[in-house]
Amino acid sequence: MSRPLGYLSLVLALCCSAGIAAVQRFGVGGTVEGIAVSFVLVRGLSILAVVFVTYGCYRLALTAFDRHTPDKRRRHDAKNVFRLAFGVAGVAAALGVVTEQWLGLLFSLGVVGFAVTFALQQPLFSLIGWLYIMIKRPYQVGDRVAIESSKGDVVEVSFLVTTLWEINGELVSSNQPSGRIITLPNSVVLSSHVKNYTREEFPYIWNELTIQVAYETELDYATATMQREADEFLGDEMAARIQRYRERLAETPVELEVRDRPTVNVVQEESWVELRLRYLVHPKRGQRVRNELYERILGAFNDDPDRIKFPIGRNR
Repeated sequence: MSRPLGYLSLVLALCCSAGIAAVQRFGVGGTVEGIAVSFVLVRGLSILAVVFVTYGCYRLALTAFDRHTPDKRRRHDAKNVFRLAFGVAGVAAALGVVTEQWLGLLFSLGVVGFAVTFALQQPLFSLIGWLYIMIKRPYQVGDRVAIESSKGDVVEVSFLVTTLWEINGELVSSNQPSGRIITLPNSVVLSSHVKNYTREEFPYIWNELTIQVAYETELDYATATMQREADEFLGDEMAARIQRYRERLAETPVELEVRDRPTVNVVQEESWVELRLRYLVHPKRGQRVRNELYERILGAFNDDPDRIKFPIGRNR
């Protein structure tokens, strides 16, 4: 639909140009409040021509970019960039056509911009924040992020605000959507911590599943059982992701020992022992994977009640 609209706009711009040529050649008599009708028609048609040309070029440029870019995130960002660029160019061209004073127009825009800087500081900071987001990419559409006290999936990044579909919040837990929409000014990225859980380069995070057992449990058997169940469920998938993780680490001066299979850490508490299974997962599948692992491990534990004991009491 964008391409036909673009071509239609360019055709309308040509029609406006033809109308301007006809008025200038044949002339139109009469005046309106002392202003010649032909002058008003030429200025009006010129402005319409600029509007149609700007909109047509915007639509065609956006269509060409979309055709060669299957990534929805890139298309979303390009739409905003093109909208800003063509919008500014169209307004400047329209003002230039009306005033016919291009140098004066540039000077006036400079003065107006200086005044706007003081009058609209917060929107200006949000626009600068948008430019920062476009260049540095702390997040983009589709990422799961936490900004200040808000957490959610980014659904839109406009010139002034970022829109999130909330995750968790006061209504739900376990990284589930709450159904609420959060709107944040883009200026927050300039002064707040941004946590990105699904960066394009490596969209995975480490997660833990904790199970409490009694001191009478055979810990070697329990940890081996947890590792076996986790390895059967996501071991090969995790190993492939760890390879990407190591490649990312190699690009930095950070040195870490990374295991390519799920591991279990043992933590001693006052009345029980915690077995913490550590694994790699996509954050949007975290709760589903946790539930599946929990069912598998508890099922395996219940098959050997003589070797696995659970703590008894109400103080856990």
